[in-house]
Amino acid sequence: MDYKSIQVPGACYADFCLIPVGTGSPSVSTEVAEVQKLLKASGLKYTMHSAGTTVEGNWDEVFKVIGQAHTLVHSRGVARVQSSMRVGTRTDKKQTPEDKVRKVEEILAREQQ
Repeated sequence: MDYKSIQVPGACYADFCLIPVGTGSPSVSTEVAEVQKLLKASGLKYTMHSAGTTVEGNWDEVFKVIGQAHTLVHSRGVARVQSSMRVGTRTDKKQTPEDKVRKVEEILAREQQ
């Protein structure tokens, strides 16, 4: 097996939580707002939630914008940035995060009838 020739998936979604470390403040809202501006400018589809952001798109673009988010927060004087991430890919069908939520909501609605 030539491991160097293995390709990355075409599309993915990444749920990431960027954590500025050592800022002296428990609040990260300013950094989160800056990252949201970056995501908007990227043109990628994204959804902010209370514990992070889900971003969707081409594998390389998704990981590029997460790297850019790190660089952006570093440029604001934060010396250390950590991210926790969950990344998903599928090859059997196209499915958005909204599709996944909608499916669970449909199951719950049927159970309440």
